[in-house]
Amino acid sequence: RIRKMRENTAFLIHHRLIVTMIRRKLASQGNPEKRLGHLTLLSGLHGKRLFSSASAGSRTSILYPLLGGVVVATAAATKYVRDNVGGTEGLTRSVSFYSFAIPKYIEYRYHMYNKSPDHVWNKLDAETAKTALDKAYELEGFYYKGGQIVAANFGGAFPQTWQDTMSVLLDQVPPQDFSVIKEIVSSELDFDKVFSSFEETPIGSAAIGQVHRATLKDGTPVVVKVRYPNVERILRGDVVTIKMFAQIAQPVHVPALEEIEEQFMTEFDYVQEGNQLENVRKNLRKAGLEGPGKLCRVPKPYLHLCTERVLVMEELHGVKLADGLKDEMAIQAKREGKTTEQYMSEMKQKERLAKERGEELKGPSSSEYDMYISVLNKHRLASNTLRKLYNISVGWLPGKKMRAIEDKSSLPVNHAKMIDDLFYIHGHEILVDGYFNGDCHPGNIMLLREEDGSPSIGLIDYGQVKKISKETRHLFARLLIALDDDNKEEIVSLMQEAGMRTENMDPEVLYLYAKVSYDTINDKILQGKHIQLFMEDLESRDPIVQLPTEFLMASRCSVLLRGLAMALHQNRSVARAWRPIAERVLQTEA
Repeated sequence: RIRKMRENTAFLIHHRLIVTMIRRKLASQGNPEKRLGHLTLLSGLHGKRLFSSASAGSRTSILYPLLGGVVVATAAATKYVRDNVGGTEGLTRSVSFYSFAIPKYIEYRYHMYNKSPDHVWNKLDAETAKTALDKAYELEGFYYKGGQIVAANFGGAFPQTWQDTMSVLLDQVPPQDFSVIKEIVSSELDFDKVFSSFEETPIGSAAIGQVHRATLKDGTPVVVKVRYPNVERILRGDVVTIKMFAQIAQPVHVPALEEIEEQFMTEFDYVQEGNQLENVRKNLRKAGLEGPGKLCRVPKPYLHLCTERVLVMEELHGVKLADGLKDEMAIQAKREGKTTEQYMSEMKQKERLAKERGEELKGPSSSEYDMYISVLNKHRLASNTLRKLYNISVGWLPGKKMRAIEDKSSLPVNHAKMIDDLFYIHGHEILVDGYFNGDCHPGNIMLLREEDGSPSIGLIDYGQVKKISKETRHLFARLLIALDDDNKEEIVSLMQEAGMRTENMDPEVLYLYAKVSYDTINDKILQGKHIQLFMEDLESRDPIVQLPTEFLMASRCSVLLRGLAMALHQNRSVARAWRPIAERVLQTEA
């Protein structure tokens, strides 16, 4: 990055030098005819005059500087496109993105200005979300990441239609052909000596690579993550394209995009990701949070088999969280004598009515879930007893079938406890270890089952790990405590200490930005506005000059977890959830 900055700087200096010297030379000649005969490039580069005679006339005086300017501008544009946008292919992708994004942005702004009714918005959202998904499939690359952010309901900013439409991008984007994958793996490892089997159909695919099941020669079952060819160059160009759009349409998001870009670029080295995976796993295991029967599981990487483009690791047996929750919803609907569609429709109706009343639809608490699950479990045990009696008395007779015994996987997951556990795990990573995953969207969370069917959490994909210093951890801990106390004066002071700068340093803007970034989002804070309009109002009230860069990935982690919590009607105050950890860190490390 530094080398490219130096190259660009040198090029711009050279360009400026040429223009300045030409202007000075022209200005130093009083007679227009005479100055043409004496003008030389860079004071007579190589001893040759740019023009040799004043007879060329005024057309020549315009032509040569114009041609020179065109050459310089073309060279600059070519270099920028090559280095920053991904060459001709990247430029084509940028044009394709802008041809979709700009008209839709204007259309959305038009309806916001006119305060269009809900049915107009619903139709617009449904049509645009589908078109956006098609555009993501067309362009792939970082646009898949954008779709994942929408599916994760980043910041509570996206309607349910958008979330549902983009949910397929969490782990099932169109995969590459297996011949391409095998060629990559074979170029990095001795394919036939390392693997005894390698499944051709991927179990998951994303923006950067895809994952296959395999078995090592010693019989160890593993999963192999393979990076796509040329993906780094393409994705770098995509990020630049989206940043350029944001600079014009959504400037409030540019600083966060720049930090995400820096972290995102660490995902291209799977050796680094393997080491990050192992470090997080060791940290959580040391704290008693990771392992069989603990709060979560993190896959073990086989570092001796990891290369820049191939990551070999332990397989966690389970399903993606989104799939597990869908299966659970189908079971619950059947339990209530309804179809899945009926159950979902009723839930959306409840959400709509709550919104109209200005209320937040809240799901059961952890203790309420435990009581409900306990009742269902007693029913399960009684049913299993009857099934066992049937199996030993009637089931063995000819023409009869044994009845299946249900394990705990038939019971619902305690959503409240799961959210609390996820908040605790990531709070520990940030505040205690200072080493955390900034990309904890639902596609990177798995629903596992222990041997008896009890639920457990699996955490995968540690490509975007952020490391923060002890001083930063302590400053963030103090900020969380101040946020939970709603101590405005202390919050503003700590935000300034963290590096937050606005043009006017309006204390209310610093306070509100801290609340929505690191604590919670509710109608009281947003004053009934959509989160996007709220952020734009903050920007217009007191434009942001600099954000607390060391806190940005922690904010992203917080917002992603809150998005999942809100989707399950388990909205949380991050400051309240992380306060006990923050206080313990400050007390033990003071």
